[in-house]
Parts: sequence; C-alpha cells; structure tokens
Amino acid sequence: MKFILRAAVFHFLVLYVVHVLAINIDSKPPFNGERVIQAELNKPVSLVCTLDATQADEELVWLRNDAAVLLKEGNNKGRSSLCVTPIYEDNGAKFTCHQKGNSTDQVSVTLNVIFAPNISGTVEVTVEEEADLVLECDTRANPLVSSVTWSLNGSLVDLLADGFSVINNGLISQLTANKVKKSLHGGMYTCTVDSPMYNDSSRHFQVTITDKTLKFPLGPMIAGLVVVGLTALLAAVSRWRKIVKCCK
Repeated sequence: MKFILRAAVFHFLVLYVVHVLAINIDSKPPFNGERVIQAELNKPVSLVCTLDATQADEELVWLRNDAAVLLKEGNNKGRSSLCVTPIYEDNGAKFTCHQKGNSTDQVSVTLNVIFAPNISGTVEVTVEEEADLVLECDTRANPLVSSVTWSLNGSLVDLLADGFSVINNGLISQLTANKVKKSLHGGMYTCTVDSPMYNDSSRHFQVTITDKTLKFPLGPMIAGLVVVGLTALLAAVSRWRKIVKCCK
C-alpha cells in the first residue's frame, strides 16, 4: 500500500514539474529570484517566452498589466519574443506569457525601471509685482530622490519670513510665493535634487519682477462711453429741432 502511494506521489510530482517547465521566460538583462528585471530608461529589454518541444505549434499570448500585446504574425507559435524600450510608465509593469486558451499556466516578469531626475538648464520667468509666483521642478526618479531644496540667490529659501510655500509629491516640487515684491522675490532660484544613486542635479529659474500694470475694467468703460455718446447725440438732435422751429 505504501509503495503504491509513494509511486502515485512521485508520478504526480513528475507531471507537476513537467507541467511547470512547459512554459518559460528568458530575459536580457536577466531577472532576479523575485522575477524582477532591473532595467534602465530607454535601454531595450528582451523577453523570450517558449513552450517545450511537444507544444511547438501552440499559440502564445503576451500581456502587459493584463492588457494584450499585439504580436507580429509568426511571433506566437511555440516561441514569442518582445523587445521593450522602457519609459517612465513601464516602471512596475508586469509582462505575462501564457498559452492561448489556457491562462491558468502562465509566467511573468516585472520591470523595475531605474532613472535619474530629469532636471537641468535655466528657465526665464517674468511676473508682475503683487502677482503669484509658481515654480515647478520635475523630481521623478527611481529610486526616489532623497531630498529637494530651493534656494534664492545662493541662500536657502526662507519659508517663514518671505511668504514661500513648498509642495513635494514625489513627481514635482512646487515653490509658491503670493503677492511677490521686487525687494524680496526677484533673482536666481535653484531647485536641487539629491539622489541616492545619481549625482545631484539642479534647475535654475531667473525670475524678473516687473512693475504692476494698471488694469482698467474695459467693459464698464465702453458702456459709459456709449451712454455719454448717446446722451450728447440726443441733446444735439433736441437742440437742432429747437433751432429749426425758431427759423420757421
């Protein structure tokens, strides 16, 4: 009895191993033990899905986050390959391969796209006095940046004294100043991002504060001019009628 039971278990394990190994994914760069591929932004990743020789004529299906990937004709029988050039949105994307009509047996890999913060250069900004100043710095990175700092003319921005506020959400860092003044808010702003993997990077904003422009309410002015014009016209017509009557 024990022999029969052991034989049955062994037979089941053999079938299970063959079943599991029937479909496989290889990748360049290779995935780790957690089936995660460390990729770099805009550097191609090769994925190859294969069935064993007994299923060479079976069709394969690729999914990206549960959405079907369109394959070229002939790239789905027994062996199917993908070339992925990672973009920001591919970070965390899951690629799954399975036999068509049998999604129970599938293999997957996940992309971990590494990229540095994309900030550099100088931006010219002009704002009127007493208007609001809003500056934004793209801080997207993987791994996440360690810190973001803002400086004005070489000194750290004083959030308490000069009416500044900063919002960081992992995607952008936004510096805001309400009702700016020439004496306080004009000059060279610098957004500096510190990354645990890459060198520090910065973007500069040359902010010029111009005099406040006097703005007149154009609509009411036009309406007033129309009223004045009509009044003058009616007065002239009335006066002309009186002159005509006197001459008769």
